[in-house]
Amino acid sequence: LRDTDVHLMAGPGYHSAVSYFAALTIVCGGTVVIMPRFDAEEALRLVERHRVTTTFMAPTLLQRIVDLPDAVRARHQVASMRALILGAAPCPQILKERAVAQFGEALWEFYGSTETGINLVLQPEDQLRKPGSAGRPPEGHEIVLIDEAGGIEAAVGQPGVLHVRNDSLAEYYRKPQATESSMRDGYFSVGDIAYRDSEGYYYICDRQIDMIISGGVNIYPAEVEAVLHGHPGVLDVAVIGVPDDHWGERVKAVVALRPGASVTAEALVEWCRGRVADYKCPRSVDLVADLPRDPAGKLLKRQIREPYWEGSGRRI
Repeated sequence: LRDTDVHLMAGPGYHSAVSYFAALTIVCGGTVVIMPRFDAEEALRLVERHRVTTTFMAPTLLQRIVDLPDAVRARHQVASMRALILGAAPCPQILKERAVAQFGEALWEFYGSTETGINLVLQPEDQLRKPGSAGRPPEGHEIVLIDEAGGIEAAVGQPGVLHVRNDSLAEYYRKPQATESSMRDGYFSVGDIAYRDSEGYYYICDRQIDMIISGGVNIYPAEVEAVLHGHPGVLDVAVIGVPDDHWGERVKAVVALRPGASVTAEALVEWCRGRVADYKCPRSVDLVADLPRDPAGKLLKRQIREPYWEGSGRRI
């Protein structure tokens, strides 16, 4: 960030990342343009009018921009955008490709949490080269992946619970036991599962609380969601585990289609076959009008799962 930056505050100010980047811009001496309520075309108009150079958006807001008609997007000049920062939720690769076509090499992505700050950064030149990656740790951040089974650091390519050590780790207010249970030898974890490649780039699989265990096998919904996002008829998707008397849980996809799209649930299941392992494929797909997200763009999976688990005698 620079003192000459003009930052578009596109999301709700109570979200830590939204307020973080806006506040940092002010500290640097830059300008902040505040949107009272997000509107995709209005965001483009503000970028052009104020020569916006930086912004932070959850992927769902960026999705609304690239989904605007070509003629609408073409009316607004966005060449001033130097850093369009993504975070708060996984970003489908197809969305990145469309965003790069719109904004050029301006995409930055980070992984982090309110408790640990920003822990991984993926730079513009790696957005298309490292599909699915959340980047590498910046200076001053140490990351270890702990293998759940053996309690040791996971090998390259193997998933483990991500733990972070830096100078900005938080404590849970008046909840010392919650803080203690999140710590391991000075490293803090919010329960995310990740793996790393041979170049030191990390890939977030999913949160432990969202992981599906079917027949004793771990299934990470984010992987299946990324495949379904690649279908041209899919607007939004949540993959969840639902009760199954034999397997414990089975994989279900809850999908919102793009306006005008005519896609069957069976076609979406077939789309997944060959793109993910068979045991990860959704056993069923429910088509809905839309999926619940909070104003910051986070998918409300607990709310989506609840009706399927009601009356089962257990909760996930």
